Amino acid sequence: MEKKGFIHSLPFKLLCALAIGIVVGLALNSSDGSAASQAILNVLVCVKYIVGQFISFCVPLIIIGFIAPSITRLGNNASRMLMVALCIAYVSSIGAALFATTAGFTILPHMAINPEVDGLKEIPSPVFALDIPQIMPVMSALFFSVLVGLAAAWNSSKYITGILEEFQSIVLSIVTKFVIPVLPVLIGTTFCTLAYEGSITKQLPIFLAIILIVMVGHYIWLALLYGIAGAYSGRNSMNILKNYGPAYMTAVGTMSSAATLSVALQCAKKSEPTLRDDMVSFGIPLFANIHLCGSVMTETFFVMAVSKMLYGEFPPVSKMIIFCLLLGVFAIGAPGVPGGTVMASLGLIISVLGFDETGTALMLTIFALQDSFGTACNVTGDGALTLILTGYAEKHGITEHSDEMKKAKAANIA
Repeated sequence: MEKKGFIHSLPFKLLCALAIGIVVGLALNSSDGSAASQAILNVLVCVKYIVGQFISFCVPLIIIGFIAPSITRLGNNASRMLMVALCIAYVSSIGAALFATTAGFTILPHMAINPEVDGLKEIPSPVFALDIPQIMPVMSALFFSVLVGLAAAWNSSKYITGILEEFQSIVLSIVTKFVIPVLPVLIGTTFCTLAYEGSITKQLPIFLAIILIVMVGHYIWLALLYGIAGAYSGRNSMNILKNYGPAYMTAVGTMSSAATLSVALQCAKKSEPTLRDDMVSFGIPLFANIHLCGSVMTETFFVMAVSKMLYGEFPPVSKMIIFCLLLGVFAIGAPGVPGGTVMASLGLIISVLGFDETGTALMLTIFALQDSFGTACNVTGDGALTLILTGYAEKHGITEHSDEMKKAKAANIA
């Protein structure tokens, strides 16, 4: 089969969508509110809303379609692999938070931070809002997948296992024929609205230095994760990292680990045989919802900056340690949607760090400025954790059940 050129690839489409969205948004921003520009903006806002609703609807289906069948393939090892995945996701998250805390106490005292973020244009509400409710919340889908997968594995339920396998094939078709083709539309309209409201031209320069520091921290943490994963598994982690470009770019546009899940699965599957197929199907959807190292790192660094900015001092070291340890738990339960981490942990920010309404509002604002890059770090880091799962499975003699099933089917046909 002839390979498609770069102009037909997903990364190129995402770049074009991003660039077109920014140009259109800036043009609408400078049009002085003409009727034509407002009409165009209303259409774009409606399209963004509907596409976002569609992708949001598909997320629970993707989670059930991939995690539950993957757990059944693990057989008697399902419980153990799930606990290993939860542990390494938690360790990665609190490690990123403690790393950001150390960087904050080291770097932020030498910076002059100006919090002024006024003068933004308001994005109009959708004129036509087509609501597409999910069949269940994301966390419900995650727990449903785990419980059904574990119960089917413990009871060796061949009938349910077969249904889950067929459902996974159906979900794969939905992803490849519907979800991926509309992703550039979501990314383009997202950046268009950001450019229109002025986030790109007004908010971003205010905290540019902080965002750049956080991004450098993301790359350092990813290098550490992939280095540890490669050393533990004895495999070349660069074989995985080099395939994660499309997933990184998609996460930058969607600002959602869940919405990026379909592309992340494609990228991880290109990394075989470095990553085992069963570990990819099990780990990537699971980590998309419980591994938020980039978002945790960003939030930790930003709460320190906001505390210094509004209250004139950093939180005590003891409170920051408690905050980091609890934030790792909240990150596991946070929804994989834009701003999910900071929204889930607002209670921590208020109760542990003592932020008032002004502080929490400012946190939400500046977190949104870089949420896309934090999400990209989350998604890319999932590949490293999946490599750790692969290494664990190999070291503990956990066989790849999907391959055994294929061989058995081939023998029956013969």
